Amino acid sequence: MKAIILLSGGLDSSTVLYKALADGYECHAISFDYQQRHRKELHSALSVAQKAGVVEHQVIKFDLTQWGGSALTDNSIDLPQERSLKEMSQNIPVTYVPARNTIFLSFAVSYAETIAAERIYIGVNALDYSGYPDCRPDYIQAMQEVFRLGTKQGREGNPINIVTPLIDLKKTEIIQLGNKLGVPWELTWSCYSGGDVACGVCDSCRLRLAAFDELGLTDPVEYVVR
Repeated sequence: MKAIILLSGGLDSSTVLYKALADGYECHAISFDYQQRHRKELHSALSVAQKAGVVEHQVIKFDLTQWGGSALTDNSIDLPQERSLKEMSQNIPVTYVPARNTIFLSFAVSYAETIAAERIYIGVNALDYSGYPDCRPDYIQAMQEVFRLGTKQGREGNPINIVTPLIDLKKTEIIQLGNKLGVPWELTWSCYSGGDVACGVCDSCRLRLAAFDELGLTDPVEYVVR
């Protein structure tokens, strides 16, 4: 059984990779270098993939800075910092990259059909305070229908399934699952800031640190500010 894993190198996607392994799948990881501000995550993706022993790891390169539209692809847009969890939940943030998961899933389904994979694992989470529109159940359901209608496998009655193990989990529950699966947190990277050390003040860092703190655990990643 083969599966494609969308692997950013972050906490969520690394947990999803280890979940796919636990589910008994031969894992083929795919990561994306879209000239994002936090390209350091790709180093983590490579390290996590190697540690997990994936069969193959593809890194797809393209440039979303050509039109920007996000604090992650346009350096003229300020990255939110030191926001409370309440502030994060009020609006879709400027770190949303327009249609990013649609782009990622399009590459993934092409890869999946080429190697006759049965599943695509993606670490979307609908409870995350960021509230990205392409991380919600109705979006995933719609993309599943696109996969059914737009692929040979789908039309022949063997659709490639999108698997979202984390979609209804709190960040603390994701960490607990990752601990059970043996995810190497020290190799992961969640920071948006683009530095060599995690900033500790961007939304992604604050969400991650808050979850570890709530569980009474120490995040092994180094931070400028904890």
